[in-house]
Amino acid sequence: MTRSSRSAVAAAKPARPEDERLGIGASFAYGFQHVLTMYGGIIAVPLIVGQAAGLNPGDIGLLIAACLFMGGLATLLQTIGVPFFGSQLPLVQGVSFAGVATMVAIVTSVGPSDDHLGLRNVFGAVIVSSLLGLIISPIFSKVIKFFPPVVTGTVITVIGLSLMPVAANWAMGGNSKADNYGSVANIGLAALTLVIVLLLSKLGNSTISRLSILLAIVIGTLIAVAIGMADFSKVGNGAIVAFPTPFHLGVPTFQLAAIISMFIVVLVIMVETSADILAVAEIVDTKVDSRRLGDGLRADMAASVIAPVFGSFTQSAFAQNVGLVAVTGIKSRFVVAAGGVILVVLGILPVMGRVVAAVPLPVLGGAGIVLFGTVAASGIRSLSVVSYKNNMNLIIVATSIGAGIIPIAAPTFYDQFPTWFATIFHSGISSAAVVAILLNLLFNHLKFGNPDNPSVFAASGDRLVPAEVVDCLEHGDRWEDGKLIDAEGREIAIRPVEAEH
Repeated sequence: MTRSSRSAVAAAKPARPEDERLGIGASFAYGFQHVLTMYGGIIAVPLIVGQAAGLNPGDIGLLIAACLFMGGLATLLQTIGVPFFGSQLPLVQGVSFAGVATMVAIVTSVGPSDDHLGLRNVFGAVIVSSLLGLIISPIFSKVIKFFPPVVTGTVITVIGLSLMPVAANWAMGGNSKADNYGSVANIGLAALTLVIVLLLSKLGNSTISRLSILLAIVIGTLIAVAIGMADFSKVGNGAIVAFPTPFHLGVPTFQLAAIISMFIVVLVIMVETSADILAVAEIVDTKVDSRRLGDGLRADMAASVIAPVFGSFTQSAFAQNVGLVAVTGIKSRFVVAAGGVILVVLGILPVMGRVVAAVPLPVLGGAGIVLFGTVAASGIRSLSVVSYKNNMNLIIVATSIGAGIIPIAAPTFYDQFPTWFATIFHSGISSAAVVAILLNLLFNHLKFGNPDNPSVFAASGDRLVPAEVVDCLEHGDRWEDGKLIDAEGREIAIRPVEAEH
């Protein structure tokens, strides 16, 4: 090989795997796959919050368009990057699920109003809390130890559980004052959509399986149209193409309790994004140091500060797209950047938002059971790697989840408390996060006074007794001085367990 040919090969092969360029056509094709993977998740948040705020379908459509638009801009910032902002990794950004329960709590504490006060409180809280996150991002790597899986896993689990009442309300029809609320027809349509999700997930085609939720929503909507349970007559009302208007739902307002609640959410988002950055770096096989991690977090927070200007919410990396990078083996950050361009284009098409807003709520309810359940399952998966041996992690998880479930099970539980306290703890995610963080500090960082064998709340060890051994025991058998004794006081011979081959 000549020197010139060796130089050409070196030029074709980038120094970092994520810098590979696949060409415009391939980049947009793979980028569109990323958009399809996360589309269901990104539209769910504005749907939930918009309905809680009492917005009409047209405004909900604008909210959806704004979230798509900001998700695209945030993705471009994260993948392409500018000095001090952006990890330059194949990470898709979008509105975070982590803040849904808290934002709904902020909105419902005010109730629907013509001036959208509850939603404006949310926008103000997102701006200030994200700005605080941007300020602490350089030192966040030093405090991330206070957010181990026992904390983040608990919070993510409660996020999923907090959203289940939303899915149930959608399945029943969404409007409790409607005559058909909770009807067999509504719940039946939701159940049919859920069955379609499961059937598509069962199919051998991996692409269809990954898109099962989105495809089920489409199929469920077509069925609803056929049986007269869907109305798309208002989709044409309004502009087809429009740039998101700054503050189109009103100027943000700033409420201290709402800001505190959202700041807790921002801390959780920063932990999740840190984990996603490290995970995708390992998949891509590239180096991530504290500087690059900080650049990624700053991109997250900067996008979240700007998002409410256009009517969107906190931004974070989408974990399902990290999995897609692993499945496809496409490591190029420019592929994900192409997906960001697609999101921006979708965001300036408010007609797409109106189409989504017209999807029957029972259809969304059926899909939401799986979608929100997946969030809870992700938290449970995080908790499965937590050690419970000779520590108090079990009581941390138990108490924190219990605190997070209280506002879900009894929504009026904190109504008699001061407004600032009720706003924070009326959200299951805020309640769980506060309790988990404090208990983790108490038991795992301030260990003074912890017993050596912490009672029933700690696993006693790793030993497990096989079921066949238990089946051989008889009534009265007991252990004494390391020997197995029967009811008559005679020692029972123990045959050594043979190694399995």
